[in-house]
Amino acid sequence: MNKKYSIAIHGGAGVLPRDSSQETIDMWNNSCAAALKAGEDVLKAGGTSVEAVVAAISTMEDDPIFNCGKGAVFSNSGLHELDTSIMNGATFGCGAATGLQRIKNPIQLARLIMEHSPHVMMISHGAEKFAESMGMELVEQSYFYTEHRYKQWQQALNEGENITAAIADCMFVDHEPRMKKGTVGCAALDMHGNLASGTSTGGLTNKKFGRVGDTPIIGAGTYANNETVAVSCTGNGEEFIRYGVAKDVHNLIYYRNMSVQQAADEVIHRRRLRPDDGGLIAVDKDGNIAYSCNSDVLFRGGANSDGLFEVFLWMD
Repeated sequence: MNKKYSIAIHGGAGVLPRDSSQETIDMWNNSCAAALKAGEDVLKAGGTSVEAVVAAISTMEDDPIFNCGKGAVFSNSGLHELDTSIMNGATFGCGAATGLQRIKNPIQLARLIMEHSPHVMMISHGAEKFAESMGMELVEQSYFYTEHRYKQWQQALNEGENITAAIADCMFVDHEPRMKKGTVGCAALDMHGNLASGTSTGGLTNKKFGRVGDTPIIGAGTYANNETVAVSCTGNGEEFIRYGVAKDVHNLIYYRNMSVQQAADEVIHRRRLRPDDGGLIAVDKDGNIAYSCNSDVLFRGGANSDGLFEVFLWMD
């Protein structure tokens, strides 16, 4: 075992006004730093990349500033419906779940699916039955409620917001961004040389008809392969599914020998994604960290065994 590790996290992409209050800026920086530290602490102690990913994302799922877990957005029917996935780059094991209504920490369920079932993806009540069988405690819908998410949903209903409008720029209610790309995620390389990545989201405010985005889709929102890279995405899920964004980063590294930053930028800025579709974070097999986003903001951070510890909001 060497002593080298790297980790990156993201808390979603979108818009944050440049004239935001220092309190708002500090709030986002502190929350991103807390998640990053939770994952890094696992790696520092010699833990696995899977454990680090779960720790970092669980921290964000417990923090109502993010659109995942506590603080997840409301669907059109007034429910909180959460999606998640995780992938182990050493084994190609992966687990995913969608339409969750009673799981406090969806990323923890994704890990259980990956490690304790023969399946990759489970949905809604079936996934929750599996969670119960594994000893997970279910919560009531009221657990996910926050006042600012409720106000966002009411505003969306009053505006007659539909799915097309729901993927436009973020709007603000009480100085809180309505994160249309508010997915969170983590990618990590541990001291054993193994990569992992995971992603978690509450989806789109006012989403309809059981809509599912890229977050629980392996190869679209999440991908990890020890030969190349671990990736987690956030953005317009329909587009990330169409173009297999997370796996495409791997393809460019594996088949074209690009660096992780070159591959990330190629996918986000020079392929088929449109401006403001979103972005990604990635960690390659050598511990290099990449961030790329075509929205104004990607809430993100990275740390490694060389002493790096950084968090950023805007992309410039």
